[in-house]
Amino acid sequence: MTREVTDADGITWTCIQAYAGLSDEPEYREAAQVKGASNAYWVVCTPDGGAKSVRIQLEGEWEKSYSDEDLLEALQAEEQSA
Repeated sequence: MTREVTDADGITWTCIQAYAGLSDEPEYREAAQVKGASNAYWVVCTPDGGAKSVRIQLEGEWEKSYSDEDLLEALQAEEQSA
C-alpha cells in the first residue's frame, strides 16, 4: 500500500514500504523490517518530480496508523539529519 502526503511547499511525497511490490511473500516483509526492531519497517518516500528519495523508519502498520503530519515530520527529520 502506498501513501501520498503533501508538504507545506506543495511537494507531494509518495511513500511505500521497502521491497513492497516484489511479492506478497512473508520474506519480503521481513526484508523491509529494521534489524533489531520487532515492529519497525523501512519506508521509501519519493517526491514528485523525481528528486532524491528518502528512507525513513516507521513502526507497525504505518500505512494506517500514521497521520499525514506524522509522516511529514518523519520525512523532515530524516532530511535534516542527512
